[in-house]
Amino acid sequence: MRDLREHRALVTGASSGIGRELARQLAAMGADLVVAARRGDRLQELRQELEAAHGVTVTCVDIDLAREGATNQLWQAATAGGPVDVCVNNAGFGIFQLFSDIPLQRNQEMVRLNVLAVTELSHRFVTAALERNRRAYLLNVASTASFQPIPYFATYAATKHYVLALSEALAHELARTHVSVTCLCPGGTWTEFFDTSQQTLGRLARASMLPPEKVAAIGLEAMLRGRRSVVTGGMNKLAAWLTRLAPRRMNGALAARLAGTPIRTLPAPRDRD
Repeated sequence: MRDLREHRALVTGASSGIGRELARQLAAMGADLVVAARRGDRLQELRQELEAAHGVTVTCVDIDLAREGATNQLWQAATAGGPVDVCVNNAGFGIFQLFSDIPLQRNQEMVRLNVLAVTELSHRFVTAALERNRRAYLLNVASTASFQPIPYFATYAATKHYVLALSEALAHELARTHVSVTCLCPGGTWTEFFDTSQQTLGRLARASMLPPEKVAAIGLEAMLRGRRSVVTGGMNKLAAWLTRLAPRRMNGALAARLAGTPIRTLPAPRDRD
């Protein structure tokens, strides 16, 4: 386990799932933390747990990063106690539904959180880290949805493709600096994500699911080794590789078959007048 004592890490979406496990494992390495999420009560529970178990300092920021101006507010709060050495952009959500059935406002919130917040925090972190002569790590959490279009996850998959593309481009730009960029692409993970997305998992999808603590460990190991991207799970790695060979149309059709059908589908077409 890497020693991250005297380091400070910012983790968004830290109230549950992968984000919470990333915070736990960073604390176990000795890093002080700034944890951010909408559910402040859960953050306080996490703070008490980590400070008691590891003797680190944990700062909680109760914030909705889909709100305009929230990213700047979070960055100001995160850096008030000192520079940030590790930035983990984990906050995000998806909705498994027909694009036309998802309210426009929810699609806009998804883009603001999954794309704009990641972009803004990445920019603020990289700009600040380049001014310091100290090793720094940016870990952006995307998804295996990054590798192909996914019907019923149209906006979500598009946003995660953006996160992967942004991360890999930044990794190339910063390759000769002391700032490394890694993109974690989890497959299905046993978290509350599916409560929000309303997706019902099929047998094959369930077979490839991993616990969040395993996904977090894979992501942090890749980050500390300076890898540009990592896919969790053998089946997910194979699927991601196969998408490079198959035609785009086939990728979308296969993804739709594996993802399943949303709870509500389009009504039967009406007879034309």
